[in-house]
Amino acid sequence: TANITNNLSNRNLIINGAMQVAQRGTSTTTTGDFCVDRFQCFHGGTDEAPTFEQADVAAGTTPYTLGFRKCLKITNGDQTNNAGAADYVWIQSKHESQNISNSGWNYVSSSSYITLSFWVKSSVAQDFKGFLKAENGTNQSYPFATGSLSADTWTKVTKTISGNSNLTFNNNNLIGLNINFLPFFGTDYTNNSATENAWQTYAATARCKDSTATWYETNDATFEVTGVQLEVGSVATDFEHRSFAQELQLCQRYYYRESIENTEYFNGLGKADSDGNSIDLNLKFPVTMRTTPTAVEQAGSGTNYLIRGSSTLQCTGVPTYGDATQHSATIRFTRSSHGISTNNVANCGAWGASFLGFSAEL
Repeated sequence: TANITNNLSNRNLIINGAMQVAQRGTSTTTTGDFCVDRFQCFHGGTDEAPTFEQADVAAGTTPYTLGFRKCLKITNGDQTNNAGAADYVWIQSKHESQNISNSGWNYVSSSSYITLSFWVKSSVAQDFKGFLKAENGTNQSYPFATGSLSADTWTKVTKTISGNSNLTFNNNNLIGLNINFLPFFGTDYTNNSATENAWQTYAATARCKDSTATWYETNDATFEVTGVQLEVGSVATDFEHRSFAQELQLCQRYYYRESIENTEYFNGLGKADSDGNSIDLNLKFPVTMRTTPTAVEQAGSGTNYLIRGSSTLQCTGVPTYGDATQHSATIRFTRSSHGISTNNVANCGAWGASFLGFSAEL
């Protein structure tokens, strides 16, 4: 007799639900950043910015014994002026519409289900809110609550969610569903008229019921989440653990970073342009990205980037975008009067904690 449920693969629609991958870095206080891939962190109206980080799951806890080693952790700042109506601390995970429409969930039927499950821990005992938002057709929301959490105790939360005839998920690579975890939302975004555990027309001023403010008004309060899973069916199965390599490849569809760690490292061979000042490097992405990346990100100044023909030369500006597709990008390394003949090749690279980053996020 086989336990088929626990042997099905590719059932978790969440990418990086175990918070393993953090290509951009492991800590941030900047709203809109990703401290772990696929989970975007926001705050607004705060007196002191909270810290979002990839943190360790403590040994001996239930998530640890189930194989979880990382979590997304928020450490609150000191919100001296208490909870304002426009204040918020918020985690969001966005998902392509085609991944929902092709999942096998009959989302227009009230007798067909998806199940959201996750592990959560707070240093403050209280209930927390969240909501799902379907973003095709007329936007729909599904508010939920964790229930009252005990302080400093990991709790598994499970939400079984039925379909609804008002839901639409287009078969494309645009945003279809987002999942939101809310340590705190001010009353500009909440209203007790919202109905929990039911689909309803999305309203920006009633995304969920009013938040309890205790956590937000507690200096250095913490909120941690891991083991996020969304799967078709009415039962929360055991978490689908994927290898780090698998999760990294899935994440690289949305963001890819070519990193250089504290030593001279050449990314590849570029070709000298006829202007005498540029070397064009064609960088192939490890996986096909969701869409053409919008821009190239980099760290450091021009002198952190290098070209090498017969000798190593520091660039006179940071690399810029030449052209890109979903598969590769042409990156222009600039060094005034580099002396390399047109169409000759040169190594392109960097030194120090430099990187080239490409984003195709939803």
